[in-house]
Amino acid sequence: MTRHPSPVALKLTPSPVPETETAVQITLANPREPESNELLLHPGRQGEIAATNVGDRPLSFLLEVKGNVPPEWYAGPLEQPIWLETGETCERAIVLEAPADFFERSLEPGFAIEPEGDRARLPIDYVAEVLIYTHPQAADNAAPQPPSQPPSQPPPQPRQLVGYQVFQIRLRPPSPYLSFLPALYREVDFVGRFLAIIEQAFDPVVQTMDEVWAYLDPLTAPEALLPFLAHWIGWTIDPRWDTQQQRRLIRNAVTLYRWHGTRRGLRFYLHLYTGLPLDEEGVAESEKHIAIEEVFSCGFALGSTTLGQDSMLGGGRPYHFNVTLRCDRPEQAAQLDESAIRAIIEQQKPAFGTYDLSIS
Repeated sequence: MTRHPSPVALKLTPSPVPETETAVQITLANPREPESNELLLHPGRQGEIAATNVGDRPLSFLLEVKGNVPPEWYAGPLEQPIWLETGETCERAIVLEAPADFFERSLEPGFAIEPEGDRARLPIDYVAEVLIYTHPQAADNAAPQPPSQPPSQPPPQPRQLVGYQVFQIRLRPPSPYLSFLPALYREVDFVGRFLAIIEQAFDPVVQTMDEVWAYLDPLTAPEALLPFLAHWIGWTIDPRWDTQQQRRLIRNAVTLYRWHGTRRGLRFYLHLYTGLPLDEEGVAESEKHIAIEEVFSCGFALGSTTLGQDSMLGGGRPYHFNVTLRCDRPEQAAQLDESAIRAIIEQQKPAFGTYDLSIS
């Protein structure tokens, strides 16, 4: 019996591989190329089966999928006839997509595992048989219609099998190592499984290198690494500070160096320790949560002066300033360590300056 070529060709589109969009062309009338029947599928990524009308007349047909592929993995117009003009292609006739957490769910109790002797085996190789049904009279008598319009009537029953194709579905975890290989080897199952061994051995090191920035950021670095980061920038850790305060301090140490000896630097340092907000520039200094006010009044003045505004009785202390911390809640003020605050002021103020501290 002579087998006539099917008027429909199927094209497999594998899971996307970086920098490649390779698709394998499969014709139902040429089953002598078994290597072209394999579809590499990665969890969470779609593989498509496209149908192309390679005949010389419009065609209406149905697709049916059989095999051991879970039904919830594939979708497409399987319940409705597909109408194609000559040379037209339905790109997503069948869409295959395994759950993104397939391999993670395999560790859960009750997951479907195939028994293999005295051991259990996770099914990762599947067989899908795509059957093509059509009605010869419907195809012969059908008048050409625009691609956007379906046939006026569905294919009459009984339907007729005009072709089929068996696909090998290889479900594999995605491997970034495959992107370093030529496209010729990316679809070879053995190569992917062999690289998975190397990837499993080196992947922890690669992930550590990818996240090395987190070890150098004081906000995300392990606590044991904080003394090293502090020493790296020449900063001494005060044991009176908790871990979160130390992280913020080391992160902003360079800024404190830049504004050392200024009102801005002292205010920012006190903000890092107390957590009090940095008020906007428009707020009066005397009303800020962290107020730093300098005393400019002079004790003796010649000429016109106003007592209490630009002069005072008894003189004043030069280079003196007042530091006032205003907390929104009384319990917040009680948690502040006055000795630590004074140590901050002593470290940041000019050596010749004096100050008064008030916490309210």
